[in-house]
Amino acid sequence: MENHLTIKLGEKKDRKGPVIFSEYKRGDAIRKALSMSREDILFELKDSKLKGRGGAGFPTSTKWMLTAAAKSEKKFIICNADEGEPGTFKDRVLLMEYPELVFDGMVVGGYTIGAQLGIVYLRGEYEYLLKPLEDYLEEMRKDKLLGKNILGKEGFDFDIEIVLGSGAYVCGEETALIESLEGHRGEPRNRPPYPINTGFLGRPTSVNNVETLAAVSHIVVKGGKWFAKYGTDKSSGSKLFSVSGDCEKPGVYELPWGTKVSELLELVGAKNAKAVQIGGASGHCIPKSQFGRTLAYEDIPTGGSVMIFNENRDMLKVLKNFMEFFVDESCGQCTPCRIGNVKLLEGVEMIEKGNYTFAHINKLKDLGRTMQLASKCGLGQSSPNPFISILENFKDEIFNRGNGGRNGR
Repeated sequence: MENHLTIKLGEKKDRKGPVIFSEYKRGDAIRKALSMSREDILFELKDSKLKGRGGAGFPTSTKWMLTAAAKSEKKFIICNADEGEPGTFKDRVLLMEYPELVFDGMVVGGYTIGAQLGIVYLRGEYEYLLKPLEDYLEEMRKDKLLGKNILGKEGFDFDIEIVLGSGAYVCGEETALIESLEGHRGEPRNRPPYPINTGFLGRPTSVNNVETLAAVSHIVVKGGKWFAKYGTDKSSGSKLFSVSGDCEKPGVYELPWGTKVSELLELVGAKNAKAVQIGGASGHCIPKSQFGRTLAYEDIPTGGSVMIFNENRDMLKVLKNFMEFFVDESCGQCTPCRIGNVKLLEGVEMIEKGNYTFAHINKLKDLGRTMQLASKCGLGQSSPNPFISILENFKDEIFNRGNGGRNGR
């Protein structure tokens, strides 16, 4: 395992991209923001049409505006660096190679919403990044980019601290993350109230993804309209994709929203792909016939994970792996998720043994759709996605395995 002695933050690989991987110098966004009013920053974010890059896609300008308007002497901004979605590793790259974008974005956020403290909720498995990141924050303090009266701005006091996550997938959900930060078991809260009003320690809190904050730094310096010229009308800007699986060039790629799946596959050298799981384990699996679709909120939204499977992969084994993961990671708080994922996994095992009826499998699909509506948080709402999409898109492969299935179509 890597350790902090072998990691030097800010050492960039030869990455290319229109927004995130474009030129930026530490502190530029902070200097620009402090010369602007909070309202002007919010207007730039609104013009950019930036949506949360963690997967939910909520407009960042709206979240910050509501948090800024909330009445409280204390406010917080939290960077969600839990990154527990299987197949996702873009946030780690940003923290290691582009920490200036992330931390400057947090400072800008603190200034805009009126927060005094920023907290990075760092994935527990990324503990080796803790010391380098803390050293980097100390450099920012020495340069007056953190602390009291930042860059001489009287009354703007803001600092950042880092807290290690608990290692639970569900803590990627913002209210479960806040519960974990408060020292409680990481379980989603009932909403409303929302974190923008009653968040960390009961105070107004904005929770933003690592990539979202990195985008903010560029938007403040270069303008909202500059950002919005990339992508589509409904999906502005660019997106980072964590590409893994059966391809020649896995890694992190920045592409404009609206890029076709086929274009991404060509870029990464996926010559024999039959399936692509978009959005991590909780995303949707599409077959070759749908590779002409676009990566965008209006077509295939994603937090960034792209897993590629070639012709040699057994899609039922892929599905079983996903469902075993969700059974393990469910916090067990709500019945649809706690029981539903077990039932879906049992359905996969029935297919594996050839001991199923199509009537029962269709009932399990209906159960999955019910989970999407009735589960308390994003885990149970999205865990049926692979079950439904893989069984529907690869039914010929899965149900013609030579072990049959009982009557009851």
